[in-house]
Amino acid sequence: MPGTPLVLPNAWDAASARAVGAAGFPVVATTSRGVAASLGYEDHERAPTDEMLAAAARIATAVNVPVTVDAEAGYGMKPSDLVTRLKAMGAAGCNLEDTNHATGELREPVEQADWLRAVRGAASDQGYGLVINARIDVFLSAIASGKGQAELVSEALRRAHAYVEAGADCVFPIVLWEPDALESFVSDAPGPVNVLQIPPAPSHAALAELGVARISYGGLLHHDAMEQFGRLLESLPCAPADG
Repeated sequence: MPGTPLVLPNAWDAASARAVGAAGFPVVATTSRGVAASLGYEDHERAPTDEMLAAAARIATAVNVPVTVDAEAGYGMKPSDLVTRLKAMGAAGCNLEDTNHATGELREPVEQADWLRAVRGAASDQGYGLVINARIDVFLSAIASGKGQAELVSEALRRAHAYVEAGADCVFPIVLWEPDALESFVSDAPGPVNVLQIPPAPSHAALAELGVARISYGGLLHHDAMEQFGRLLESLPCAPADG
């Protein structure tokens, strides 16, 4: 059913988060790629957990709108500990992905569902209405293998149903952008769907027509901002090195 998706620009520090809020967006999302880069690390849980969560906390305190935190795959934390940290920083929600970064492989859907169920249980025990956006990473493999995305829709939906049943509020089939595959996924998804709008994803209007509930940008805005910064630097005079 056509709708009006919630648009979530992804911030990477307090300044970019304030810019998102000042532009009138009702929610700020963080990007693990941008946050990690701003701290001097690579993405995919290669940055120290405490530094990533401290950066997310600074973002959450910098704005007067809800913040949803890209918590990657949970940093190997116990669900209760992760929930406690998210609650303490005032996060309204989080992304949790089903890649095991220690192995570089996808977690089994039953294993991931059990983990999400534990996160939901921990939040309930703490009286915390955490919004869980369950990221589904099966389409990342299509980029490397050259497979068509339609071949992976059934597996993505299997995971989506397991994750929503486990307590996720929204599902996020990252880098799903082929129109027919995307339409198939959205039409059979068990709950709201978040889509990453990076090229070559469909337009905002097309995603709204499909019934997509949330649109986010991942590390794209950070990437574009840094490219623009690079162009500005190239326009400045540079003194020759001594010697």
